Amino acid sequence: MDYSRAGKIQRQASLSGSASQRSEELDQAHKAMFESGLSIRKAVAGPEYVEKALSTYSSDFSRPMQEYVTEACWHSIWSRPGLERKTRSLLNIAMLCAMGKDVELGVHVRGAINNGASEVEIRETLLQAACYAGMPAGIAGFRIAEKVLNEMKAEKEAQKAGTTN
Repeated sequence: MDYSRAGKIQRQASLSGSASQRSEELDQAHKAMFESGLSIRKAVAGPEYVEKALSTYSSDFSRPMQEYVTEACWHSIWSRPGLERKTRSLLNIAMLCAMGKDVELGVHVRGAINNGASEVEIRETLLQAACYAGMPAGIAGFRIAEKVLNEMKAEKEAQKAGTTN
């Protein structure tokens, strides 16, 4: 479902019908946005990471945040036209590096590779971030990115070794 259809359903639900009908329509719109966002989130971050995040933060307290992230970020932003997923990934790398959000930076380095970014593009993005956000932020960003890239290479080698045995 594209982001404009879910938003239209949500707006229509708020304008018409009884309170219970509006509530049901809003629930349907949220479910559609969640499912759309979940699909994108898994494609970018990887199904293992997403399933772990959803199961780890599944309490009544934490679940609403996972739903919000999935709808607002992964559906409403990542499904928009105008930027390719690779570009969005590189933007996230720069912003997360600047903010010092190491865990999320690692997720988005993996996502950038999944979205077709090269190591050179990731490196250049981190250099740009270091210049504008400060060298300590850049150094930390490089440390996280290199760790993730090495993990991905090891996973790929293990997968190759497993398929050749």
